[in-house]
Amino acid sequence: MLLQGLAFYLLAAVAVLGGLMVVTAKNPVHSVLWLILAFFNAAGLFVLLGAEFLAMLLVVVYVGAVAVLFLFVVMMLDVDFVKLREGYARYLPLAMIVAGILLAEMIMISLAVVSGGAAADVTGPVAATPEASNVEAIGRVLYTDYVYIFQAAGIVLLIAMIGAIVLTLRHKPNIKRQNVARQVGRDAKTAMEVKSVTTGAGVTPEDLV
Repeated sequence: MLLQGLAFYLLAAVAVLGGLMVVTAKNPVHSVLWLILAFFNAAGLFVLLGAEFLAMLLVVVYVGAVAVLFLFVVMMLDVDFVKLREGYARYLPLAMIVAGILLAEMIMISLAVVSGGAAADVTGPVAATPEASNVEAIGRVLYTDYVYIFQAAGIVLLIAMIGAIVLTLRHKPNIKRQNVARQVGRDAKTAMEVKSVTTGAGVTPEDLV
């Protein structure tokens, strides 16, 4: 029990520290790296709670996909972060007020749930049994009661992936891109052009265009 308590406080402290560094780091790449650290520690907390499936899901989906996607988008987008941080000090008091309101609401909701007021009639969580493992119990609930929400979450992730591709795709005028349909659909008249060249005169670069 002592080792589990120490592990819980260590993982929770590092997760909170990583979350604070995500919003306070000046470099956006460092913010994404701190976010990955927070995700890993949150996965460790899930392991301590006995939810190994959620821990692996957090590592695979959020660390392996979402966080890496954030990192690539931040590194590939040509964003002037100096201009974005110009109004940081001006909007900091408003941000602190909003954060305080959200924190107060979360504390009130947590107290209501703990006291049983908001969750008095809710069925308790399905625990793992010798007949059904943790992953099997979650799969039964996920693919029966919440199958539509699960599919909607997949659609949201697909839209996010397409949006990232659209944001990073730029058509620059000085870069030649391959047009496969145009190459396949050309005929002999458009594929080859015969030019008459004077003997001994050579070919100029304009003749090759």
